[in-house]
Amino acid sequence: MIRQISGVIQGRYTKDGAGVKLYRVFGSMNTVELTDPFLLLDYFGSKNIEDYIMGFPWHPHRGIETVTYLLEGKVEHQDSEGNKGVIYPGDTQWMTAGSGIFHQEMPKPLSPDDKGILQSNILNNTSNRGLQLWINLPSHKKMTVPIYRDVKRNHVPNVKFDYGEVKVIAGEFDGVEGPVKAGKDVDPTYLDVIIYPGGEFSYKVKSVYNIMAYVLEGKARFSPRSPQIGEGNLVLYEEGDEIRIRSESGARFILLSGKPLREPIVWYGPIVMNTEEQILEALSDLRKGTFVRHKTPIFE
Repeated sequence: MIRQISGVIQGRYTKDGAGVKLYRVFGSMNTVELTDPFLLLDYFGSKNIEDYIMGFPWHPHRGIETVTYLLEGKVEHQDSEGNKGVIYPGDTQWMTAGSGIFHQEMPKPLSPDDKGILQSNILNNTSNRGLQLWINLPSHKKMTVPIYRDVKRNHVPNVKFDYGEVKVIAGEFDGVEGPVKAGKDVDPTYLDVIIYPGGEFSYKVKSVYNIMAYVLEGKARFSPRSPQIGEGNLVLYEEGDEIRIRSESGARFILLSGKPLREPIVWYGPIVMNTEEQILEALSDLRKGTFVRHKTPIFE
């Protein structure tokens, strides 16, 4: 059965970190039932360095996964154990915070020194653009050992189909699996989909999973009976086992799919747990300096 859209969410402009201007697509207790297991989606993007240069300095996370997918510019990241790295356009940082970790993410413009790394002469010296997604962890994995995954763009399959192309970050498309294996508890799919003008994208999905699409560029009809829906909108779906999306003028969107956890949520900033007692424990750990339970994160 083809899924019909059940609704559209429009985000709001806000600031986070040390004053980064961003567009919060969703991210509150008002939307968790609709987007479960996904908690938050932020889109950040500007040509004005002042809008993002202060970045997201040191902050803690517990009980969730954070996924940063970069479209333009670069982001320098560092964790509480002294590990450092840089992600560039097309790269992804997928971090399982688990029992607790501190990190920082600092957006930067590309510089002439980055040409060799990117193997490209095309550089926009001011733009920085990307997305950050938060994924809930099930109760039995809230206090698991933290995991870092730095996924470089050349490790992400780009699958062509008749009317477009799909970058497979997690999950699978047309029998091709993405590089991130994030477990079966929420079984996340993360696809970057481009539909050429006049094209159609069809995708088989699991009927009990929540499916949503965030429109990055252009407009598309996200089900056979839907109107055209443009950039900045999050499309939600009813139940079914297939989606069909058509675009007359061309479109690009992020497709997310996951198994809903349907567990209680208590949310306090960058910490998401199941009970008030667990939140109080986390705050106590922060005060006592015992927030990081495992001193060495696992890297995959």
